[in-house]
Amino acid sequence: MPAEKPAASHPTIGIVGLGYVGIPLALRFHETGFPVIGFDIDADRVAALNSGRSPIKHIAGSEIADMVAKGFQATADFSRVAEVDSIIICVPTPLSKHREPDLSFIVATMETITPHLRAGQLLSLESTTWPGTTEQVLRPFIEGRGFRIGEDFFLVYSPEREDPGNPNFNTQSIPKVVGGSTPACRKAGETLYGAAVDRVVAVSSTEVAELVKLLENIHRSVNIGLVNEMKVIADRMGIDIYEVIDAAATKPFGFTPYYPGPGIGGHCIPIDPFYLTWKAREYGLNTHFIELAGEVNRDMPEWVVDKIAGALNDRRKSLKGSRILALGIAYKRDVDDMRESPSVTVMEILRDRGALVDYSDPNVPVFPKMREHKFDLKSVDLTPDVLTSYDCAVLLTDHSDFDYDLILRHAQLIVDTRGKYREPADNVTRA
Repeated sequence: MPAEKPAASHPTIGIVGLGYVGIPLALRFHETGFPVIGFDIDADRVAALNSGRSPIKHIAGSEIADMVAKGFQATADFSRVAEVDSIIICVPTPLSKHREPDLSFIVATMETITPHLRAGQLLSLESTTWPGTTEQVLRPFIEGRGFRIGEDFFLVYSPEREDPGNPNFNTQSIPKVVGGSTPACRKAGETLYGAAVDRVVAVSSTEVAELVKLLENIHRSVNIGLVNEMKVIADRMGIDIYEVIDAAATKPFGFTPYYPGPGIGGHCIPIDPFYLTWKAREYGLNTHFIELAGEVNRDMPEWVVDKIAGALNDRRKSLKGSRILALGIAYKRDVDDMRESPSVTVMEILRDRGALVDYSDPNVPVFPKMREHKFDLKSVDLTPDVLTSYDCAVLLTDHSDFDYDLILRHAQLIVDTRGKYREPADNVTRA
């Protein structure tokens, strides 16, 4: 959608990757009057969307149905990329088993769509990645077709900033960072996103925009790592870390409260720092501080399990053979997103140590298929009898739908990793 010569009065938007980022983008562009075509390799997801069903808990099916009724189409036919004026790529960028960047989804997308690109289109990458990806990976595909970047084809990077389940911010209200391969590309990107979001923040290059996203999530990783380490220290000293944080947060300047947990989850914070550490090695640099925070956060599930074992031991029970109920297995409150959830790691460690593990999560009725984790389980309904039947209930994700008074009254032992139970109780242990 170049600023100088829009392809049409209402340019068509193509969104590749219909997940936690792509679907909200599609909804927002639809709201502003743009025709939208969504692309995904998952045939079941395509069918669900075209029938008006939402595959994501916090997005209502009625929103999807309305969008479909007014012309939205989802498809696995990538030749239809030729029909759109702007292409926005929102595909996963995981880590390999060696914790190195895996750009296979981006590369596969470019291999698939490149034959169908045409002059005048804009291509925007939103997937989190290392600085230089847009220029070094995407640009050669486009130029290989004979297009001139900034003249007859426009290339930008604009990092996704979705926060699933956050009621205070949405796609429209979250400022959008945009960097272009050329000034003309940047201007085209500003025009595209300026039609859908309240504020566009233009930066000088795609590399700057790529590093912005990494800094945002490394900032969170480092601060969560710090407070998780402080939690361990405070626990050993017999000090309530939540009381400490709440008091520190009264300082009106120079302090931002972060809260501890059983680890870090989601697609961004556990993964993004490693994109920078990998790229930094190319420049002969080591990211000691960033990697240390990652190590602290990765150690949290083991620490939680040790706290569970200690609390059971105090009640003359061993971890091996005990029945443990995991409360909440999504990576954060009130979503159904299981990506990189530390709850699953806690469950695996418990299982490996001989505990009998079940879970309860109102947002995840059946344990999903995951690349690295496998449990053949369904969510347990919480009743007084059910809670009493477990030796321990470990609160891993503090969903709003849980009846915390019921849990407190009937659980034999609660190990609280989220600070939900602030008042002392005989059956509550902090972790």
